Amino acid sequence: MAQGRCMNDFKRCAELQLVHSRLLHERTLMEHPSIIWPADHAQWRPDRMGKGTIFESPRLLVGLNCFEPGQFHALHAHSKMDKVYQVVEGEGVVLLDGRELPIKAGELVVAPEGVPHGIRNTGGGRLLVLAILAPAP
Repeated sequence: MAQGRCMNDFKRCAELQLVHSRLLHERTLMEHPSIIWPADHAQWRPDRMGKGTIFESPRLLVGLNCFEPGQFHALHAHSKMDKVYQVVEGEGVVLLDGRELPIKAGELVVAPEGVPHGIRNTGGGRLLVLAILAPAP
């Protein structure tokens, strides 16, 4: 019966298979040591910053924030966890403890517990940023 539905709705079936494949891949990443290319996990959205989780354990969360030009992650702070941003590609500004600082690919930003921080893509291209939180939320 499920096979018949796939035959009738090929596009939807392909989407479900892609989601299942992605979930299986993410579970495998979390169970086995891996080398990961962050850009392969980017989830770009036209309406707001895209977010995804690359790795998560009780001790650590590694996420990926994807910004089209003009998109931002609003100023916020974390309680009982530190955050590190690694700029993978692009450029923008980080709002960090009342300062606005330029960032570009290759740079690392540290926001200790309680320090207000946010990111805005001010460049002409995409901005891709790893977000590492410890301990995991």
